Amino acid sequence: MNGVASYGHWGRPVLAFPAEGGDAGEFERQGMVEAIGDLLADGRVKLYCVDSFDHESWSNRGIPLEERARRHGFYEAWILGEVVPFVRADCGAVSELITCGCSLGAFHAANFALKRADNFPLAICLSGNYDPASWDGWGERGDAVYFNNPMDYVAHMGGDHLEWLRGHLSILLVCGQGRWEDTTGSLESTRQFAALLAGKGIRCELDLWGHDVAHDWPSWRAQLAHHLPRFC
Repeated sequence: MNGVASYGHWGRPVLAFPAEGGDAGEFERQGMVEAIGDLLADGRVKLYCVDSFDHESWSNRGIPLEERARRHGFYEAWILGEVVPFVRADCGAVSELITCGCSLGAFHAANFALKRADNFPLAICLSGNYDPASWDGWGERGDAVYFNNPMDYVAHMGGDHLEWLRGHLSILLVCGQGRWEDTTGSLESTRQFAALLAGKGIRCELDLWGHDVAHDWPSWRAQLAHHLPRFC
């Protein structure tokens, strides 16, 4: 399928979002596929890496934040309408998908899981910033931003839907405390997001790595290799 690269022959499907502006081949080029090579070879994981749409949406600082969020809707429609059915058909069985991602990809992993936990009951999020309102945005914000900003919509969750999420969704938030984790806002955002999820009773695990762990691929390779075997 165009825009999707798959690895492995069997196992629990993992939908991987690249870092900001990345493509479906980024995980392989950056050693993420090799980092979980044993899981792939043993048939415990089948990895599906997707193209990003960030340059047309969230990373396009020439348009208002609301328009960026509206354009993200096209990406969401592609993931849910084409990628997820492709993954399920390719797996040959109904399997619970894991989302994962690093940097901006971590935001996507969390956002998709929160909005569609029926498809994605587990998200593994590495070094994310989960508040699009903090991303150098401008212009008035409306529904498109609100419904794609976990820090906003989770804060206002309640009732039956929240109760359902409490029983069906788990989110793992991982972040280093080294170089670039502060300047990207990832460390503070990860802490705030974990507190918000915990306050709502949504299953969340916060794993902060050391002050020598940077916002970079070597960290994400180690973190994915450490955590993914627990779920597959």
